[in-house]
Amino acid sequence: MSARRLIVVLLMFLCAVAQAQNYPTRPVRFVNGSVGAGGDIASRLLAPVMSPAFGQQILIENRASGVILGDTVANAAPDGHTLLISGASFWLTPLLQPGVSWDPLRDFVPIALLFTSPNLVVVHPSLPAKSVRELIALAKARPGQLNYGSGAPGSTPHLAGELFKDMAKVDIVRINYKGIGPAVTDLVGGQVHMVFANGSAAVAQLKAGRLRALAVAALKPSALFPELPTVDSSGLPGYEAEVLSGMFAPAKTPPAIVARINQETLRALNRPDIKERLFNAGLEVIAGSADQLLAAVKRETTVWGKLIREQGIRAE
Repeated sequence: MSARRLIVVLLMFLCAVAQAQNYPTRPVRFVNGSVGAGGDIASRLLAPVMSPAFGQQILIENRASGVILGDTVANAAPDGHTLLISGASFWLTPLLQPGVSWDPLRDFVPIALLFTSPNLVVVHPSLPAKSVRELIALAKARPGQLNYGSGAPGSTPHLAGELFKDMAKVDIVRINYKGIGPAVTDLVGGQVHMVFANGSAAVAQLKAGRLRALAVAALKPSALFPELPTVDSSGLPGYEAEVLSGMFAPAKTPPAIVARINQETLRALNRPDIKERLFNAGLEVIAGSADQLLAAVKRETTVWGKLIREQGIRAE
């Protein structure tokens, strides 16, 4: 390498270091989904912990739509002051709504894999099924008579339900709700028979004994629900519908700033008090790298993309 080239590289490195040290220069926005969802819970726990480290206020901005989530962050300045905290509702949006202007891999840079909240197969206590095998047998004995409450079309609870139907070869009627929260409420009231709900949405009702969980939709047991078997091991081999969430920044955000945000985010997530509060809300901390988040997004867009295309699923 020539002396001139070496000087240029060194200057670029020093500039990047200075940029990261000076970051942030104004309040940072955490953009996430609807109030009460996993990303919102995490945002509100992380913000007061990360704000002192940044020396700036962190603002929480809720956006219900995956399209608007993506638009808000993709069009923001790539300087680390606007960050997205979301799960599959974000990165599956272009598969569910053709014509979306942004791409989760092209227009965003992953920062950290935050947490998981495995979907659960949850039924009303009156349903005479105490296991996944019994639920499948009951559904086959009563085709078209059982139903499940779903979140919005293309949401993880919806996709989890359709994957269950497809793999188990059962006819269960989907009842559409605007979100999984209202579906869980109606399940408690007996208006629907079951839901495929993430742990954070159902944990309070499960603890209160108003609902019964049959299994976790992960390939390995969950620390959140250690008493539950996996769907894979209890009647439906290969079934997986885990809910993952990550943090993203606009594409072209400087790597030094991405590294700084990752460092502060993981430091906050690994605090025992934050881990405990997230755990109690049904969220299990992963605190993974940017590469782990990128791999998860690629894997899920492939797996869920196949189901979306085969079933012709579209967001409303």
